[in-house]
Amino acid sequence: MLRVILTVGALALGFAESAVAQKRDLLGSYRDWDALTTTESDGSKTCYMISSPKRSEVSRRGARRGDIYMTVTHRPKFGVTGEVSAVMGYPLKVGSDVRIEVDGKSRFNLFTEGNAAWAYDARDDGRIVTAMKRGNALIVRGTSTRGTNTTDRYSLSGFTAAYNAITSACR
Repeated sequence: MLRVILTVGALALGFAESAVAQKRDLLGSYRDWDALTTTESDGSKTCYMISSPKRSEVSRRGARRGDIYMTVTHRPKFGVTGEVSAVMGYPLKVGSDVRIEVDGKSRFNLFTEGNAAWAYDARDDGRIVTAMKRGNALIVRGTSTRGTNTTDRYSLSGFTAAYNAITSACR
């Protein structure tokens, strides 16, 4: 699973530079979350954590999906801390939001583009990360361009430890 997550994580972060220009290191696996860092040829770092769902449901039989995962990313070079994103494994309905829920209490909307979704601003990222640190389970719901509804269920076990690892690595 880690090898798939490492590959998917690099794709999710949209690195334009060649693999030769990057050095990727696993900081650690923390229960259901892996923490990683990449170092560019200029010495700048990106630190991220990634997890895949424990369970996924689709509203239409036979619906196929690509890779599905959540990431939280620090990009100190650009002043980005705790950027939350969800990759849904299919093209999302234009103009729709992905909805996330932590422990049935905290609810947030993410804007969508292509097959991924992000918080609307850094303040929302912070609120989501805080809820995820305190939570046990994360539910992510989205709608495809074909109208298929999906529900992905993630464990938040190890989230705080992975977040602390990427925060320490990208100070």
